[in-house]
Amino acid sequence: MRAMNSSLEIVLIPCLTDNYGVLIHAADSGQTASIDAPDGAALRAALEARQWPLHTIFTTHHHADHTGGIAALKAHYGCQVIGPEREADRIPGIDRTVTEKTPLTFDGCNVRIIETPGHTLGHVSYHFPDAKLAFTGDTLFALGCGRIFEGDPEMMFNSMQKLAALPGDTTIYCGHEYTLSNGRFALSVEPDNEALVARMTDIERLRAGAQPTLPTTINAEKATNPFLRTQSSTIRARLGMQGKPDWQIFGRLREMKNKA
Repeated sequence: MRAMNSSLEIVLIPCLTDNYGVLIHAADSGQTASIDAPDGAALRAALEARQWPLHTIFTTHHHADHTGGIAALKAHYGCQVIGPEREADRIPGIDRTVTEKTPLTFDGCNVRIIETPGHTLGHVSYHFPDAKLAFTGDTLFALGCGRIFEGDPEMMFNSMQKLAALPGDTTIYCGHEYTLSNGRFALSVEPDNEALVARMTDIERLRAGAQPTLPTTINAEKATNPFLRTQSSTIRARLGMQGKPDWQIFGRLREMKNKA
């Protein structure tokens, strides 16, 4: 799948079972970056088909299904590997570490680092504000959020709120094709959400044709993603948690999704 956003060309690459790699190409300069590297062979094939070199890998977190292709890609292209400072010792071939305070650019475009711990303790997301793009790894998914492996619910909730605060027209790419199962869970806790019902019709059509459900937008997620809708009276009533803090609603939803 190919999309244009500002002066950048974005290509979504299916990898492994349900992962996505994302290529970002600046046509004027020829610079190309990858968001994560789940599968070196799949990404290299996509690069070679377009005759693009690879200059940079932006890594969101250390899990093997996001880093497994780094070594092969770096050996072939000599690309720079950028990743979260807190996980530097767990990311193969890392050259540069980043935190929220790190100034970073790609092809002259500002890249804002957003620390989004919870799924892992060092997870980061990459925001390209000028291009209205964000790459959220395994924190914010279309209609869902990542499992909490290393953090806790309040930490993950706060990370999700950071992403929810991005401009509503920000285009979001995440690390997995989980949207259909996420949507079914969302309907189980907020069945009267008309925007969600309509969105699920589109998602079911896309998946029936083996098409990706990404990208999404912040506005779409705020309207339909239960993990960003902890103030919904329907969700609170179904959970029997009226009056509870938002992060506790979030935590209960994540527990329920784990068992769904």
